Amino acid sequence: MDVLLTGFEPFAGEDTNPSWDAVDAVRPDGYRLTKLRLPCVFGESITALREAIAARRYDLVVCVGQAGGRVGITPERVAVNLDDARIPDNAGAQPIDEPVVPGGPAAYFTGLPVKACVAALEAEGIPASVSHTAGTFVCNHVFYGLMHLVATEYPGVRGGFVHVPFSPEQAEGRDLPSLPVATTARALELIVRTALTTSTDLHTTAGALH
Repeated sequence: MDVLLTGFEPFAGEDTNPSWDAVDAVRPDGYRLTKLRLPCVFGESITALREAIAARRYDLVVCVGQAGGRVGITPERVAVNLDDARIPDNAGAQPIDEPVVPGGPAAYFTGLPVKACVAALEAEGIPASVSHTAGTFVCNHVFYGLMHLVATEYPGVRGGFVHVPFSPEQAEGRDLPSLPVATTARALELIVRTALTTSTDLHTTAGALH
């Protein structure tokens, strides 16, 4: 099985990005793994992702991003066709109310068994929950771009997105939750393994009231 894991370069003044640090620390077990660091830039990030997928036909693509303030690992359930940047990306672009893909569907559901992934993480004591929004910054941009590629060009590929918390180094002195990079890397290993071995997600609630 061939797997592509992506993380992001640092952004918003941070010196590091735990999404890439954790991806870089993942060691494959029973599958072939390619790792890719994406630019935190609208447009360029999807272009880099498209080139990677075109170069090799993957069975599974999992993109990973930083979500400072979240307390655990959060597999994302829905990607929306919307760029609405609260801050500029690393190239200074700040799109407002623009589609990720003009004329594309309003949203895509993930191809990951997100509930089974959360259960696998919780079984090992790693905090996790299903998320129903990936925001409207570059993370959602890449998530939607990935799912659009899967839907229109690579229908045999399973894909999805996972948000991870700050690392302890980032959270120091900021009163924000964090996870060690090694723990986050272990979570990504479990998510990959669960996605590769689970064809039907768990039939259990992961809904939200607000």
